[in-house]
Amino acid sequence: MKEIGGYFGMEELAHKEFHSDLIALNTGRNALLYLLKARRITKLYIPYYLCDSVSQLLEKHGYEFEYYHVDQEFQPILDVKLKPGEYLYIVNFYGQITEEKTRALKQHYGQVILDHSQAFFQKPLPGIDTIYSCRKFFGVPDGAYLATDAILHEELEQDLSQGRMKHILGRYERTGSEHYTDFQDNDDVLGETPLRAMSKVTHNLMGAIDYDRSCRIRNENYAYLENQLDGENSLKLVMPDGAFAYPLLVEDGIPIRNRLAEHKIYIPLLWPNVLDDCPEDSIEYQYAANILPLPCDQRYGVGDMAYLVEMVKKQLSYNS
Repeated sequence: MKEIGGYFGMEELAHKEFHSDLIALNTGRNALLYLLKARRITKLYIPYYLCDSVSQLLEKHGYEFEYYHVDQEFQPILDVKLKPGEYLYIVNFYGQITEEKTRALKQHYGQVILDHSQAFFQKPLPGIDTIYSCRKFFGVPDGAYLATDAILHEELEQDLSQGRMKHILGRYERTGSEHYTDFQDNDDVLGETPLRAMSKVTHNLMGAIDYDRSCRIRNENYAYLENQLDGENSLKLVMPDGAFAYPLLVEDGIPIRNRLAEHKIYIPLLWPNVLDDCPEDSIEYQYAANILPLPCDQRYGVGDMAYLVEMVKKQLSYNS
């Protein structure tokens, strides 16, 4: 029976989700699990240059997998003809896998899954299974979208996000550094969370975001960083729509990160597992250690970007 009366909970916000036509799930890795089950996948080819949460998921659920390398433009290096039940997992690193490249990969390999965790605003292409992450782009505790025509014939329980809001609300009212351990705790919880539908809380928050504004600000900030730092960058980039971050490839990325953190500029080391799993002379190791994913999202304006550029250039000159 529905409760009537009592105290107020969260208000029902606007319902204008950017990917409202896609399957809404609780995490990106569980979106992959959905596909593994629905497509009856037996083996997945995954890049070395990737968070170990994917390999852990595959091991946990008993799926066979094999690693492949990427080239300087983040493209797969894999000479294989996929058998029935085998799929290639392609990560759209920093939004650098364009629609044209995606179509070419689909034509070449056939059975592909595209991970758009770093390309939220890039629309899915027909016939290509595509995964999106919410919390990589917005202040939500969880959530993912999946573009697919594969049907999983299981009734999914709806997830609950009420216990995962501490780091989100904490940073809103205080600082991120004060609640970083809460953020890490949430990561650990999500790693063990079963496949479920997106929670009511996350649906509600995702429906209230001004996506046009977010995308526009990301584009403006990215363009500013590219204009100021292109000469320092060893990567040759295409400008994505609504960029995840501006990837600046430098030498000595790890000490630069550490010095920037002293000035409260926090540049993530996205996949530290790669430093343990790959040799130092591999492109995966060099990219993991030395690509600085500079934030360019909707929390910041061009003034913030100017300060960020100033501080980054100081650290680069410190190294020279």
